[in-house]
Amino acid sequence: MGCGRVGAGLSKALEAAGHSVAIIDQNREAFRRLGPNFQGRTVAGVGFDQDILLEAGIENAGAFAAVSNGDNSNILAARVARERYNVQNVVARIYDPERAEIYQRLGIPTVATVLWTTDQMMRRLAPEGSQSEWRDASGTVQLCEVSLHRAWFGRPALLIEEATGARVAFITRLGEGLIPNSHTVLQEGDLVHVTLMEADRSKLDEILSREPEVN
Repeated sequence: MGCGRVGAGLSKALEAAGHSVAIIDQNREAFRRLGPNFQGRTVAGVGFDQDILLEAGIENAGAFAAVSNGDNSNILAARVARERYNVQNVVARIYDPERAEIYQRLGIPTVATVLWTTDQMMRRLAPEGSQSEWRDASGTVQLCEVSLHRAWFGRPALLIEEATGARVAFITRLGEGLIPNSHTVLQEGDLVHVTLMEADRSKLDEILSREPEVN
């Protein structure tokens, strides 16, 4: 539901991956974003209207994405898709972070675009310390790129886990990703990405900003 830039791009990507796609939008002109090669179904109407959903084939849908520009419309459509038509994979784009957290707790997966955009901007404006790359809708669990004191380089990557309690998810080295093991040694220039609880983030930044304590 929603044929803006995100909806159109998502529809084309799903179709390119071999899926059959139907897209709903109130404005027929929006379907121009799909381009001349789009083979899916286009339905003009309100995306949470049951007649419109049936016309789009909701009864046979394996997934439903609500990406219109309205939070209320997106969450209502997502709930109808899941609760009335038992669509297994449902996601709603939500601009309001507080709403996103509420609906996530109610079992409606959400993408909180304001939180993501804020995090990405912060990475570029304030590169010191840890910078969030992803977080769940409640903000409780985060994937962060961390900044290390230079004394960490030459040490085992898993020393970060021992010192902070965070998990080293992966390392970007020379433009390529790698998952560290017990033999991986940190090298200068590595970008280290960890998963952690938001409540532990300040402590992690403090520990990684100084030389590691080695027994």
